[in-house]
Amino acid sequence: MTFLVHVLVTSVLLLVVANFVSGIRIEGWGPAIVAAVILGVVNAVIRPIMVLLTLPLTVLTFGLFLFVVNALMLQLAAAFVSGMKVKSFGSALIGSLLLSVLNVVAGVLLGVV
Repeated sequence: MTFLVHVLVTSVLLLVVANFVSGIRIEGWGPAIVAAVILGVVNAVIRPIMVLLTLPLTVLTFGLFLFVVNALMLQLAAAFVSGMKVKSFGSALIGSLLLSVLNVVAGVLLGVV
């Protein structure tokens, strides 16, 4: 049940991000749900490896490089979803920042955080 709620919330947030960031486009609910699932898998499997590999750079930048890793994960998820497009790394960076902020807000509103 929690997984389904998380996927639905992430889908809504991805659609919100796509409306605010001009370089990100999602073609409806279907691609948004698929993107949310794939983003969850990418964040669970590939992101920890990337964080470990980039740990020295992350420490050197006081953690700011994690924003780059998040943007790369968003671009990677978009590469697997046919109805989702991310035009540039800048769009992915802004989109991932907005998605992170919205996730925190949604977590607070839903009582998860």
